[in-house]
Amino acid sequence: MAFNTALSGLNAAQKDLDVTSNNIANVNTTGFKESRAEFVDVYASSLLSSGKTKVGDGVLTAEVAQQFSQGSIKFTNNALDLAITGNGFFATVPELASQEFSFTRAGAFKLNSDNFIVNSQGDHLLGFDVNTDGSSSSVSLSTATPVRIPTSSGAPQKTSQVDLRMNLPAGDTYITGAPGNFDPADTLTYNASTSITVFDSLGDSHVMTYYFIKDDPTTNPNEWIVTVAVDDVMVNVDDPASTAANIVGTTAGSPLAPAGIQGARLAFDSSGDFVSFQPAGGIVTEALGTPGAGVLTNGSDQTQTIKVDFNLDAAGPNPNEPTQFASSFEVTSLEQDGLPVGRLTGIDIGPDGLVLASFSNGTSQPLARIALVNFANEQGLTQVGSTSWKESILSGEALAGEANSGTYGTINSSALEQSNVNLTNELIDLISAQRNFQANSRALEVENTLNQNILQIR
Repeated sequence: MAFNTALSGLNAAQKDLDVTSNNIANVNTTGFKESRAEFVDVYASSLLSSGKTKVGDGVLTAEVAQQFSQGSIKFTNNALDLAITGNGFFATVPELASQEFSFTRAGAFKLNSDNFIVNSQGDHLLGFDVNTDGSSSSVSLSTATPVRIPTSSGAPQKTSQVDLRMNLPAGDTYITGAPGNFDPADTLTYNASTSITVFDSLGDSHVMTYYFIKDDPTTNPNEWIVTVAVDDVMVNVDDPASTAANIVGTTAGSPLAPAGIQGARLAFDSSGDFVSFQPAGGIVTEALGTPGAGVLTNGSDQTQTIKVDFNLDAAGPNPNEPTQFASSFEVTSLEQDGLPVGRLTGIDIGPDGLVLASFSNGTSQPLARIALVNFANEQGLTQVGSTSWKESILSGEALAGEANSGTYGTINSSALEQSNVNLTNELIDLISAQRNFQANSRALEVENTLNQNILQIR
């Protein structure tokens, strides 16, 4: 009897040593969760036995229980290093189309050759598809897909509108013969100019220049003529509200020189407030690919037009519209809505798991939202190695959700969760397990000595 009791004690002490040694071995393993050996006593009795004199039959290992307490956070310089603060696991699959889910707290991710986010075992990190505003389209684990960083460039966007605000000098000298003698190559034939870079549908850049010519103050006081050139090619200003050609320019209504270029007219009142413009339908260039303009020759959208928005406010003076004051020519705002082709410049992962790609053209694109998974009983998960677990009957069903919502923790980018092993405690446990083993060995030795004494009785 004592042999069996001491032997069970030896086995329990050995199990305690094994668990403690495994914890110590993984003290630097990212995402590792320590285990604890839990023991129960053995007490076998029958209806006819006396409970008052019955001695226990030893000890058994009830469970090696995992402890899912939070590990400390270590910050890194890799944006794809992820750490979870709070509840939740990352979900991974071994293949793109696989539904064989594994769950881990180890967030040391990287890109594979196909630009998918994977861990060191090559398992793909899963995320939810997102809409253009970054909201998740679904939060079901069955619809989660491997997260991929785009290899393509950011799409260009053609310029459709330019916002221009400036002050035209009220005291500027009228150029005799203007605007009929206008020549963009001769700075003496116009009063002021400004330029902005615009983009076609393929992302190619073009320089758009605006020339301002003060009209004859005796016939058209406080009025200015605006002409437009793209890449030094003069283009007409059309009236989008009318099929008739816009021939605003001289007082006689004839086109501007040279080559009959059509311009636009800006009118101010005596206080310098912007009051009207012609054409009344808006100041819009002709299609830049038409034979008359011939600016776009690279295969881009030939019908592209560019509207010039002067933000006219009919109710009165407004800081968003041009002025004509007795000061120098000054551009206070010059913006356009086009974008060139952009290259990927960075990846940002927020606390809610949203993966956002940034491009060199100033745009950003939401790619996915990293999925987090919770379980009713974390200790019921089945260990499969590589700091990963799988769902089991004891753990309950995997419940997917978004980080930083409900019971799900937050995701820290450029950080890793370290092992939750306390090395000091483990070393103390190691000493305790060693003493337990020695004590049980001594009990076994004493029992053997007693048996030898009995056998030697004559």
